[in-house]
Amino acid sequence: MKVLITGGRGLLGSAVVREIQKSGHECVVVQRTPCHVPGISEFLDDLIAPTKSEQWIKGVEVVVHLAAKVGIVGSYQEFFDSNVLATRKLLEMAKENGVQRFIFASSPSVAHTGNALIGVGAHKAEPAHVRGAYSRTKALAEIDVLAAHSPDFSTMALRPHLVWGPGDTQLIERIVARARSGRLFLIDGGYSLIDTTYVTNAAQAFACAIDAPTSAFHRALMVTNGEPRTVRETLGRIAHAAGAQAPTRSIPFHIARAAGYAAEGAWRSRKSEPPLTSFLVEQLATAHWFDLGETKRLLDWSPSISLDQGFADLAMWYAKA
Repeated sequence: MKVLITGGRGLLGSAVVREIQKSGHECVVVQRTPCHVPGISEFLDDLIAPTKSEQWIKGVEVVVHLAAKVGIVGSYQEFFDSNVLATRKLLEMAKENGVQRFIFASSPSVAHTGNALIGVGAHKAEPAHVRGAYSRTKALAEIDVLAAHSPDFSTMALRPHLVWGPGDTQLIERIVARARSGRLFLIDGGYSLIDTTYVTNAAQAFACAIDAPTSAFHRALMVTNGEPRTVRETLGRIAHAAGAQAPTRSIPFHIARAAGYAAEGAWRSRKSEPPLTSFLVEQLATAHWFDLGETKRLLDWSPSISLDQGFADLAMWYAKA
């Protein structure tokens, strides 16, 4: 099949492209900056105001929509335009051009309202109650995607959680930078259990979704490694993989959250992310791990790389860097 992937340049995007290629599908990638992946048709375009859509949407049978504005820097309107408006335009183009399947990269944060998520599946998106512009706009986009489902247009949302791997410039790079500078800390001891996802496993889930039965669609599905670990262990093993010290300092939750709110206020007018946010504090202090039963059954997928192997691969990557 001919598959369109938006946002194929980042850690997850490039891995998704590779896995889809392995499955024998033709890949067309649309993004703002080149990714230089061999064997693909690549178009540089803006999903909000596309100028080449007639070229890249032609003949496409499946859309895998990964492109999004992430983080916390930027106005709500910027997040809305990139995450909601762009998705709506892509949905419209897909339906008008005979696309059969639309697979959306969502996030567990669309259902995270501050409470622990323990062994649950994909709870419904809650845009009115989630934290931050990213989570709110991703929730709105997920609702739009699932609402667009029809007998001739199958839609699905996959929610990979805390994706990481060698070469990651987001989660891993930030953790390692803080560990090396002595600014990586725990909250309430770091004993909350969390799920994370090794990037290859996440990418394989998207590849499996392309060929999944129609009955698997019209729903959101969780994607993780299915190996909950404490925040303390997770941060420590990432730090050790990079040759840095594991965090030992712990801050009480109420103090950390107050500091997060203060940092958000102080950094509001800046163009860089604050060193701490209230959302990050909640993520570090709250258990969030998920039931993968439905995902495994419907996609005929399971994680192929364990966390232990992932940490070993990360250590090898840092040793060569």
